[in-house]
Amino acid sequence: MNAIANMARLTRAGVVIAWSGARVMPEQANLPAPLALFSRVTAPLRKNGAGEAPNETRLSEALTSLGPSYIKLGQFLATRDDIIGCELARDLSTLQDRLPPFSQTEARQAVEDALGSPIDTLYAEFGPPVAAASIAQVHKAQVRQLDGTLKPVAVKVLRPGIEQRFQRDLDSYFFAARMVERLHRPSRRLRPIAVVDTLAKSVAIEMDLRMEAAAISEIAENSKNDEGFRVPEVDWTRSARRALTLEWIDGIPIADHAALRAAGHDLKALGARLMQTFLRHAMRDGFFHADMHPGNLFIDDQGRIVAVDFGIMGRLGMKERRFLAEILHGFITRNYRRVAEVHFEAGYVPRRHSVAQFAQALRAIGEPIMDRPANEISMAQVLGQLFQYTEVFDMQTRPELLLLQKTMVVVEGVGRSLDPELNMWVVADPVVQEWLEKELGPGARIEAAAEGAASVGRFVGDIPKLLGQAERTADAFAAMAEEGMRLDNDTVERLAEAQSRQNRMSRIGIWVGALALAAIAFALLF
Repeated sequence: MNAIANMARLTRAGVVIAWSGARVMPEQANLPAPLALFSRVTAPLRKNGAGEAPNETRLSEALTSLGPSYIKLGQFLATRDDIIGCELARDLSTLQDRLPPFSQTEARQAVEDALGSPIDTLYAEFGPPVAAASIAQVHKAQVRQLDGTLKPVAVKVLRPGIEQRFQRDLDSYFFAARMVERLHRPSRRLRPIAVVDTLAKSVAIEMDLRMEAAAISEIAENSKNDEGFRVPEVDWTRSARRALTLEWIDGIPIADHAALRAAGHDLKALGARLMQTFLRHAMRDGFFHADMHPGNLFIDDQGRIVAVDFGIMGRLGMKERRFLAEILHGFITRNYRRVAEVHFEAGYVPRRHSVAQFAQALRAIGEPIMDRPANEISMAQVLGQLFQYTEVFDMQTRPELLLLQKTMVVVEGVGRSLDPELNMWVVADPVVQEWLEKELGPGARIEAAAEGAASVGRFVGDIPKLLGQAERTADAFAAMAEEGMRLDNDTVERLAEAQSRQNRMSRIGIWVGALALAAIAFALLF
């Protein structure tokens, strides 16, 4: 029954997108047979719905009409041009996460259920929604402080029933991913099941507002000494999994250039600071705001950049941070050999390839860009070309680096809107140099040597225990070699039963899917 329900949901989505006339597959894609059949049968529907609107508009309207989970799916795929191609990723990048708000009555009830108290005891005032998105909406409220004064706050509330809605649609995404991997061998390289799993984990974090509160707290701690940047304070006593209370930000939207100038702010300085702040968070902290569009950035009365909405975050390990820093430094200094070596040292490019040849390819990316005017130089563009070109050298997809590059595109766009002449490489250089000196300079090497000596000491102390474990492991392998690997009868029976059930459901799902797609499309046409 799950297979039939999933096929019904996917078929409905396919018909809605087909009717919109939007293109959702890369040009000349080699589709699995059922999808190819569905594409041919619904071709007349796409012609009816196409109209004069560009593909990005049609696609945005179709996904929005399908609901919250499809909006999130579209935004997620916009960061994965390795899967859907650059053109479709660009079309999806304009998808806005906006939906009509749910009622004030539902919001008040949701807050009371989440926090376990009557709303009138939690807030002195609880106003109507000021913003609504696919997962949650935001209300402006007031809390009474100990001295009796009122303090404005922002209350973020999850949509009622959103978890169940997402779970149903995610089940259908997993079903589709499994079918694609079984039916279309070339798609296995893109790991569609792993892609959906990444989306599911991201959504699960975003629907737990305690995780957003923790992200704000971590960013606040990391940036407490950063001049010109801050985040809202979290009201932990009025926050839970489905409701989050934050300091209300009274600032000028960063996109309102006229208001910023009228308030006496230096737009060029703001553009440079925004870029440096982003790079500092990514390289120094390995934790960055991954949704830094203009609607999430404000300038307060002290001229500080204030970021809001921390539902989508990016995290980089030390290897990725070093990779990023050395890549940027290598392109800044045009040391393409070093950039190539970093790829091999990080294990991103297999050793069977030539470092010199890879450096030659990097030069082909860097040189045409470096001599352009400052307002045409883009770090995000360089990284984007780099990730695309490295497919030739069998570089594995790195989702965390793709998210970084996509966020950098947005940050560069905001920075350039503030200062059209902003030179990204000049702005980035001091941040990159500072990180390299701190992490790879003489002081860092001495610290690493001390840590290494301590690790050697711990290892020597553990040698007797390790030798005992090795002896027991050797005995186990010897017994296996002599007697073979044994499974009890119950285990063998369960394995056989699971394999039989999987094969049977796979065959049923494939035929049900193909027939359902064709039947529904036929009914719509005739």
